[in-house]
Amino acid sequence: MGVVGMGGLFFRAQDPEALSTWYREHLGVGGGCAAEDAADPPNEWVWQTLGGPMVFSPFKATTDYFAADKQFMINLRVRDLEGLLEQLNAAGIAIITKPEWDEGGIGKFARIHDPEGNAIELWEPPAA
Repeated sequence: MGVVGMGGLFFRAQDPEALSTWYREHLGVGGGCAAEDAADPPNEWVWQTLGGPMVFSPFKATTDYFAADKQFMINLRVRDLEGLLEQLNAAGIAIITKPEWDEGGIGKFARIHDPEGNAIELWEPPAA
Protein backbone atom coordinates (compact mmCIF):
# COMPACT_ATOMS: atom_id res chain seq x y z
CA MET A 1 0.00 0.00 0.00
CA GLY A 2 1.27 3.49 -0.82
CA VAL A 3 0.33 5.35 2.40
CA VAL A 4 3.44 6.39 4.36
CA GLY A 5 2.04 8.72 7.01
CA MET A 6 -0.31 11.56 7.81
CA GLY A 7 -0.20 14.46 5.40
CA GLY A 8 -2.40 16.85 7.33
CA LEU A 9 -5.23 17.36 9.76
CA PHE A 10 -8.03 19.67 8.68
CA PHE A 11 -10.97 20.68 10.86
CA ARG A 12 -13.59 23.39 11.05
CA ALA A 13 -13.20 26.34 13.41
CA GLN A 14 -15.32 29.34 14.31
CA ASP A 15 -12.22 31.57 14.05
CA PRO A 16 -9.50 29.70 12.11
CA GLU A 17 -6.96 32.52 12.34
CA ALA A 18 -7.28 32.91 16.13
CA LEU A 19 -7.20 29.14 16.64
CA SER A 20 -4.09 28.79 14.45
CA THR A 21 -2.40 31.50 16.50
CA TRP A 22 -3.31 29.72 19.76
CA TYR A 23 -1.85 26.39 18.52
CA ARG A 24 1.37 28.09 17.37
CA GLU A 25 1.76 30.11 20.58
CA HIS A 26 1.05 27.38 23.11
CA LEU A 27 2.05 24.14 21.35
CA GLY A 28 4.37 25.12 18.47
CA VAL A 29 1.97 23.44 16.03
CA GLY A 30 0.98 24.60 12.56
CA GLY A 31 2.40 26.09 9.39
CA GLY A 32 5.74 27.76 10.01
CA CYS A 33 6.60 25.55 13.01
CA ALA A 34 9.26 22.86 13.32
CA ALA A 35 9.93 20.29 16.02
CA GLU A 36 13.38 20.29 17.60
CA ASP A 37 15.69 18.20 15.43
CA ALA A 38 13.34 18.37 12.41
CA ALA A 39 15.29 17.72 9.21
CA ASP A 40 13.69 20.45 7.08
CA PRO A 41 13.08 24.11 7.91
CA PRO A 42 9.46 25.19 8.30
CA ASN A 43 7.55 27.14 5.69
CA GLU A 44 4.32 29.10 5.92
CA TRP A 45 2.13 26.05 5.17
CA VAL A 46 3.98 23.14 6.73
CA TRP A 47 4.66 22.02 10.30
CA GLN A 48 7.85 19.95 10.26
CA THR A 49 7.50 17.04 12.67
CA LEU A 50 9.67 14.14 13.78
CA GLY A 51 8.85 10.60 12.78
CA GLY A 52 7.55 8.25 15.42
CA PRO A 53 4.54 6.29 16.52
CA MET A 54 1.03 7.49 15.68
CA VAL A 55 -2.25 5.85 16.60
CA PHE A 56 -5.03 5.98 14.01
CA SER A 57 -8.16 4.58 15.63
CA PRO A 58 -11.88 5.18 15.29
CA PHE A 59 -13.68 5.06 18.65
CA LYS A 60 -17.21 3.85 19.33
CA ALA A 61 -19.79 6.61 18.88
CA THR A 62 -20.72 6.16 22.55
CA THR A 63 -17.18 6.61 23.94
CA ASP A 64 -16.76 8.79 26.99
CA TYR A 65 -13.01 9.19 26.38
CA PHE A 66 -13.71 12.63 24.89
CA ALA A 67 -16.74 14.93 24.60
CA ALA A 68 -19.84 13.42 22.98
CA ASP A 69 -20.42 16.57 20.90
CA LYS A 70 -16.97 16.31 19.23
CA GLN A 71 -16.11 14.02 16.35
CA PHE A 72 -12.38 13.88 17.06
CA MET A 73 -9.65 14.36 19.62
CA ILE A 74 -6.14 15.43 18.70
CA ASN A 75 -3.28 13.48 20.31
CA LEU A 76 0.11 15.19 20.18
CA ARG A 77 3.32 13.31 20.94
CA VAL A 78 5.56 15.46 23.16
CA ARG A 79 8.96 15.56 24.82
CA ASP A 80 9.17 16.76 28.43
CA LEU A 81 5.47 16.64 29.27
CA GLU A 82 6.08 18.14 32.72
CA GLY A 83 7.88 21.15 31.25
CA LEU A 84 5.11 21.71 28.70
CA LEU A 85 2.46 21.47 31.41
CA GLU A 86 4.30 24.13 33.43
CA GLN A 87 4.21 26.47 30.41
CA LEU A 88 0.54 25.78 29.74
CA ASN A 89 -0.36 26.28 33.39
CA ALA A 90 1.53 29.60 33.44
CA ALA A 91 -0.53 30.66 30.40
CA GLY A 92 -3.74 29.91 32.31
CA ILE A 93 -4.67 26.82 30.29
CA ALA A 94 -6.60 24.21 32.29
CA ILE A 95 -4.89 20.82 32.46
CA ILE A 96 -6.49 17.46 33.22
CA THR A 97 -4.44 14.48 34.39
CA LYS A 98 -5.60 11.12 35.70
CA PRO A 99 -3.31 8.48 37.19
CA GLU A 100 -5.09 5.70 35.27
CA TRP A 101 -4.09 7.33 31.96
CA ASP A 102 -0.42 6.64 32.77
CA GLU A 103 -0.83 2.93 33.54
CA GLY A 104 0.33 0.13 31.29
CA GLY A 105 3.75 1.40 30.21
CA ILE A 106 2.36 3.38 27.25
CA GLY A 107 3.67 6.69 28.55
CA LYS A 108 2.39 9.77 30.35
CA PHE A 109 -0.74 11.67 29.33
CA ALA A 110 -2.43 14.99 30.01
CA ARG A 111 -5.39 16.70 28.40
CA ILE A 112 -6.10 20.31 27.55
CA HIS A 113 -8.72 21.98 25.37
CA ASP A 114 -8.24 24.63 22.72
CA PRO A 115 -10.32 27.84 22.84
CA GLU A 116 -13.06 26.17 20.76
CA GLY A 117 -13.37 23.22 23.16
CA ASN A 118 -11.51 20.60 21.12
CA ALA A 119 -9.74 18.04 23.31
CA ILE A 120 -5.98 17.80 22.91
CA GLU A 121 -4.31 14.79 24.46
CA LEU A 122 -0.62 15.30 25.17
CA TRP A 123 1.34 12.05 25.13
CA GLU A 124 4.93 11.48 26.20
CA PRO A 125 5.88 7.95 25.14
CA PRO A 126 8.18 6.02 27.52
CA ALA A 127 11.90 6.61 27.10
CA ALA A 128 13.45 4.15 24.67
